[in-house]
Amino acid sequence: YKNGIRHILIEPGKPMQNGYIESFNGKFRDECLNEQWFESLSQARECIAHWRRDYNEVRPHSSLGRIPPARFAQQHRQRAGGAAGSEQKQNFD
Repeated sequence: YKNGIRHILIEPGKPMQNGYIESFNGKFRDECLNEQWFESLSQARECIAHWRRDYNEVRPHSSLGRIPPARFAQQHRQRAGGAAGSEQKQNFD
């Protein structure tokens, strides 16, 4: 429960209970792990880091309005910051 996060497990043998991560795992395996023959741990780390950057910073995701997750997160922070700023102004006026 570190940082107030509660870990919830799915039932054994029921991957359909967590379709999002199962979909991600399949993409990661098909697009990265199955495409490379890693000769060292450092090579694997480098390849995985490259794939992760592409997945999060370049590739558009349909569930996020066809933008990459990094851009979606940035827009969310900006909106949340703007909302927090306007709430603070209201409290001080």
